[in-house]
Amino acid sequence: MPLDQTLRDRLADIVGAAACISDAAAMAPYLHEERGLYHGKAALVLRPGSTAEVAKIVQLCAAARIPIVPQGGNTGLCGGAAVHEDASEVILNLGRMNKVRAIDPLNFTITVDAGCILSDVQDAADERGCLFPLSLAAEGSCQIGGNLATNAGGINVLRYGNARDLVLGLEVVLPDGRIWNGLRALGKDNTGYALRHLFVGAEGTLGIITAAVLKLFPRPTETATALCALDKLEDAGKLLNRARALSGDAVTAFELIPRIGLEMCVKHIAGASDPFGAPHPWYVLTEFSTSRPDVPVRASFEALLERSFEEGLIADAVVAESGEQEKSLWKLRESLPEAQKYEGGSIKHDVSVPVSRVADFITQGTAAIAQHFPGARPVPFGHLGDGNIHFNISQPVGADKAAYLAKWEEMNRVVHDIVARMDGSFSAEHGIGMLKVNEMKHYKDPVELDLMRKLKRAIDPANLMNPGKVVD
Repeated sequence: MPLDQTLRDRLADIVGAAACISDAAAMAPYLHEERGLYHGKAALVLRPGSTAEVAKIVQLCAAARIPIVPQGGNTGLCGGAAVHEDASEVILNLGRMNKVRAIDPLNFTITVDAGCILSDVQDAADERGCLFPLSLAAEGSCQIGGNLATNAGGINVLRYGNARDLVLGLEVVLPDGRIWNGLRALGKDNTGYALRHLFVGAEGTLGIITAAVLKLFPRPTETATALCALDKLEDAGKLLNRARALSGDAVTAFELIPRIGLEMCVKHIAGASDPFGAPHPWYVLTEFSTSRPDVPVRASFEALLERSFEEGLIADAVVAESGEQEKSLWKLRESLPEAQKYEGGSIKHDVSVPVSRVADFITQGTAAIAQHFPGARPVPFGHLGDGNIHFNISQPVGADKAAYLAKWEEMNRVVHDIVARMDGSFSAEHGIGMLKVNEMKHYKDPVELDLMRKLKRAIDPANLMNPGKVVD
């Protein structure tokens, strides 16, 4: 139904004139997403300041059958917070809801509004001597509500788990405008269905997360970081197993970088440099951390490197001797997606397979790309420690970018078929959004997909919560 002036006025009354955006130029930043794949139109952008305001907005829109697209920092990579082109939807941006409601260091929990920027949550925990471990490249602008809605991953999943593993309770505005207060800070609550898990990873299709109780951890007192050079890809998995065993599972991160990726960073990223004197085909950036002052992590770290070098698992290693050196090593890994942009079009695959199959997947995927798309350049990198590889494929040198990106679906089929044969996932941490709805139809188990659709119909029968995302 069209958004008439009367309804516009009532919505503006809820949030205030300054938080009701209808001017085309002012709405523009909310209408495109990070990759530039989607440029839609919205009827209105609303920026509520409280859960009560969100509930009132949803009630009015539900009565008028106006669809709502929840939006956080708009840093997603799959169009999960993008609007369609018919200008029928209202964007509900939660950026004004950015308060830390409570911190309980004794219980190791923090309660925050959904619009809190991830780095602000990290800083608030750090000020109280704690760690909130969710960490990803967009942490300076992404919001915790979006992190939970997409079940974000990042560099610390190996040690601490995905966003889903870090949430104890939620506050959610349901599609009819009711507020579910599930803000429980309990490690154990065995009273029926764990409803919070319905909304984590649902990308706003079942309701709008407005606040969360999150787990905290002891703040590490010591870290050790090294970039290891490897001659054989299969040695990376062996190195991971050894690292976990020797450290007592103190491995915080274990990130794979290919030679082509390092070269792109050195070529395009200011301040990036190759720390080795000779090239190597593969690199692993690994980090140990501990909060135990009586167990120095550096000793086990150096023992790992020494033994692995003696046995030929690693060809060389650079150990960070200062905080600045640690940042420079991490810069090589974190700058990879940006560096790829300078090489033209990149068709991206956020996939996961069992850790034991990562080397096999990369080998098969690289061979398949060479066969079907000659000249295309695979740049497989990412979270080897949890089996999540970003199998991004840069266009052939000198190719037409638009013509190359037109092969996205064709390339998906080649790569995702290999992932499916290995019992993997075509979406490890970025979610589904608009981008991967067809992949859901193609690869998701029919029974599982049917259950998801039934949940959607039961909770949001009018299909007003972020329509067209995740399931159709």
